[in-house]
Amino acid sequence: MDALDRAIDMTARLVAFDTESSKSNLPLIDFVEAYLREQGVPFARAPNAAGDKAAIFATIGPMEPGGVLLSGHTDVVPVEGQEWSFDPFTLRRDGGRLYGRGAVDMKGFGAVALAMIPEFKKAALTRPIHILLSYDEETTCLGPLDMIARLGVDLPRPNAVIVGEPTSMEVADAHKSVTTFTTHVRGFEIHSANLHRGVSAVHIACRLVTELERISEELRVEGDPSGRFDPPYPTIHVGFIKGGTARNIVAKDCEFHWEFRGLPGAAPTLARDRLEAYADGLRKTVFANFPQCGIDTDTLVKVPGLAPQPGSAAETLALRLARRNNTIAVPYATEAGHFQKAGVPTVVCGPGRIDQAHQPDEYVDISELAACVDFMRALARELET
Repeated sequence: MDALDRAIDMTARLVAFDTESSKSNLPLIDFVEAYLREQGVPFARAPNAAGDKAAIFATIGPMEPGGVLLSGHTDVVPVEGQEWSFDPFTLRRDGGRLYGRGAVDMKGFGAVALAMIPEFKKAALTRPIHILLSYDEETTCLGPLDMIARLGVDLPRPNAVIVGEPTSMEVADAHKSVTTFTTHVRGFEIHSANLHRGVSAVHIACRLVTELERISEELRVEGDPSGRFDPPYPTIHVGFIKGGTARNIVAKDCEFHWEFRGLPGAAPTLARDRLEAYADGLRKTVFANFPQCGIDTDTLVKVPGLAPQPGSAAETLALRLARRNNTIAVPYATEAGHFQKAGVPTVVCGPGRIDQAHQPDEYVDISELAACVDFMRALARELET
């Protein structure tokens, strides 16, 4: 069985594990651990605090600093509510495509990395190839942090990281940050006939959301000086709002969940800080005679952006391996920013198209997996010298 056939088989095995982010990934990690033992590859395992998920870090070649880390996540988005033509957790091959939840985002990349281990072992590696499979990328991007903290401590610190999110094997050196928030408004409940004697949390929340719309327009006008992103400006999105109990009761509580996607280098609190300035005005006016009222915004998730590092070890290597002349920017966030924040040059490069991710009947083209196999073969040759 050649490397591509092994990669297809491994994709089927990984897709068969239902690793939706709300569920444990331990059965998949147990399978990978058994495979690594069979291959005689040393590894480390890092469970989460609850003990129901884990990341795994494997090293092929010399156990020393340097080399390249191939990073991917094991979790997938839910299938509930989507209209699939078949069982999403049974890989289906149809023509030149492999269908299944996670086939492109991003078990295909992890499968190629694992399937290449026999070839990596045969190579006379003078620098190591590391493989990291983590969890919770689809929800928080916090899954690899425990392993990242161990780099250079009890795990070898790589010279470069390649995060294998789907880029059609183009090399992405930049993506936006994502910060998510929940804003809770406390009003003063009263009969709606006496609206002037109360404070509607729903009304205040609507004013705050409208202010976020205004801030969003400011950011759109400020734009993206690099001209590389689509859309070419930071964005704010309110995805959920809930409040009130009845039509004729002035609402006591209302909350809304929102996100800010910022350009690399922008403060993750930029949008929150601007909203807070507006909220201060409401506290001083509308809430002046209502000390029990309030506005509180909590930060839930902070995913750092990936900033371009022209000429970095990761960019130079990935461009050469992928046979590309230019880098791209991608609109989605990844774990790459965490590696870069830890001081390791990082790029994003993986098989498949991002527009297939999170879709019913998700698929990856077999030709994309083949290109990824070629990429990793070139990586092994590179690290032999």
